[in-house]
Amino acid sequence: MAPISRRALIASLVTGAALAACANPTDGDTTEVRDPERSGTTEIDNSPDRKRITTPKVDAAAALVPGEIRSRGTLRIVGSADSSAPLGFYATDDKTRIGVEIDIAHLVAGVLGLRPEYTAVSWENIFVGLDSGKYDAGFSNITVTEERKEKYDFASYRKDDLAFEARKGSGLKVRDFRDVAGRTVAVDTGTNQEKILVEWSEQAEKAGLEPVDIKYYKAQADTYLALESGRIELWLGPSPTASYHVASAGRTEIVGTYSGGGATLQGLIAATTRKDNGLVESLHAALEEIIRNGTYAQVLKRWGLSGEALEKSEINPPGLPKTNQ
Repeated sequence: MAPISRRALIASLVTGAALAACANPTDGDTTEVRDPERSGTTEIDNSPDRKRITTPKVDAAAALVPGEIRSRGTLRIVGSADSSAPLGFYATDDKTRIGVEIDIAHLVAGVLGLRPEYTAVSWENIFVGLDSGKYDAGFSNITVTEERKEKYDFASYRKDDLAFEARKGSGLKVRDFRDVAGRTVAVDTGTNQEKILVEWSEQAEKAGLEPVDIKYYKAQADTYLALESGRIELWLGPSPTASYHVASAGRTEIVGTYSGGGATLQGLIAATTRKDNGLVESLHAALEEIIRNGTYAQVLKRWGLSGEALEKSEINPPGLPKTNQ
């Protein structure tokens, strides 16, 4: 993750960019969300038998798949079991994983003529599984960083935006490290947002301010409970998750957003594979195809995330720079 001084924090409250919903995803089969790129609302289907957006096989892209995977006929996809709506979450049957990450992975598998096999694991086990070859590709809101590029190959497919969430009516606004100094802030361990928060805490101390009191929770539900009860003041996480929760629950608000790599570099989310295993070229070709044929846009619109769309996919694009840690 880049030194924070090189990043630009967007301090304005999320208004049009926030999602607006009328129900919690677990309360019924549908949730209405407002997409910042469209007028009106989009109805999200949270049921396990939802009709998935599909796309046909493209022979030229399929021919790029490594022989071992092509012969097997399956694409072993891994994602985080800890992520939340609209990235990845359980449908109303409490066992089927749905979300924008799963939908994009299924589109990619379709272009490559492979049957998707999706597995949800803890965040750290995504990378353990990729390292061992247990899984072929990670689709799980994984940010491209220069450090990760030493071990993994990437094919980008979405912008990486973060948000600070607080209890409604808190009066807080987060612009830079000064605004979190001395405050109790939750973040998910092993993530890029954790690196941001740790560095901000160090900057606060260097400026003679109190460090950030960083808290970690195993489950997202525990984080939200702590936030809504006042045990923590802020949570820093993916903007789509924060916005969805704000709109669904109605008890919290977004008090600052963070645009990926800041003013000079947009952070990117990407399909992730073990380095030099030969798969990234086919993933990139598939992503380029779904961007071209419009199914990518349909998936993002379905989840209210049109604002995070990319015009093209890139192989190993510039990643967020390393920190001094």
